[in-house]
Amino acid sequence: MNKIPPFDVSQQYQQIGDRLNQAAIDVLASGQYVGGQVVTQFEQSFGEYIGSQHSVACNSGTDALYLAMRALDIGAGDEVITVPFTFFSSAETISMTGAKPVFIDIEAHSFNMNVDLIESAITERTKAIMPVHLFGRPTDMTKLMAIAQKHNLYVIEDCAQATGASYAGARVGNIGHVGCFSFYPTKNLGGCGDGGMITTNDAAIATKFRILREHGSPKRYYHDYIGMNSRLDSLQAALLQVKLPYLEQWNHQRRQISDRYTQLLQAANLPNVITPHHCPHSVWNQYTICIGAGKRDYVQSQLRDRQIITMIYYPLPLHLQEVYKDLGYAKGAFPVTEDICDRVLSLPMFPELSEAQQQQVVEALAEILTNV
Repeated sequence: MNKIPPFDVSQQYQQIGDRLNQAAIDVLASGQYVGGQVVTQFEQSFGEYIGSQHSVACNSGTDALYLAMRALDIGAGDEVITVPFTFFSSAETISMTGAKPVFIDIEAHSFNMNVDLIESAITERTKAIMPVHLFGRPTDMTKLMAIAQKHNLYVIEDCAQATGASYAGARVGNIGHVGCFSFYPTKNLGGCGDGGMITTNDAAIATKFRILREHGSPKRYYHDYIGMNSRLDSLQAALLQVKLPYLEQWNHQRRQISDRYTQLLQAANLPNVITPHHCPHSVWNQYTICIGAGKRDYVQSQLRDRQIITMIYYPLPLHLQEVYKDLGYAKGAFPVTEDICDRVLSLPMFPELSEAQQQQVVEALAEILTNV
């Protein structure tokens, strides 16, 4: 039985390795390793793809979130509403500004923010809402934006796992005030190291973000803010520029893989398995099923024994993390999130995953679950 990894970035290299090699050589030969035309060109290309008027690159998706909030003057005394079911950086970056993350529960069918709970969490200190388009699926942005407009709140889209996804005809990252993207290698558009980007239609936000990523300096050796060093390397920009034209095809392949997984799993009629809710506009960074209560870890272990490597995103919700105990959230505060954390299992997902590999995954699941 052949090993199936959770993701395999090497297959992209097999597809476009010659172009990636040449782009890297060109950067090395240029002597321009930080900033320059290569980065500017990628910023422009990415902004055109998203549909935003401004796009500014930085060192990582985490920096994109943090600097976006800094550009919006979010800081001590402010509150930002987000979800407890996400990667740590979504809340961490709020805390890094000195603001307070305020959590609300998710929808069981989408794994995303339950926007109907937003207004109950708004206080006089609320300054922004941070929806997370988790696993590539867009949040209900129509209702969310209406709430934000009603209460005069910023919307910071965490698009780290959703590059290319759309909602109501607009790409995520071009709906809220700022979109924040990650180019970590396992993302739908992944580099060969860390990288990030913000998109916005507000020139003032873009300008301040650029200043903050360069040590708070609008002009060399002159500093208006306490910023940081958060630049996208020229080499990463060049490699991402090569990959960007392939993104739509790769996302299409992910949708095909998602549909096939669902068909195979439903045909197998497996006990204790809930397939993810269909969403045609998701870009399926992950295909995440839910396993019956108490059985998830055993199933994952048994799959590993069969050379099928799965992932658990995320085993402990953010409101129960040790670092956030002072926020005062008790176990049971967000029942949907806590239930989901105990049951989610992400199956292997990458654009080159074959039908035979998917069949191997589902057959293994069937064998394991019939013996549970």
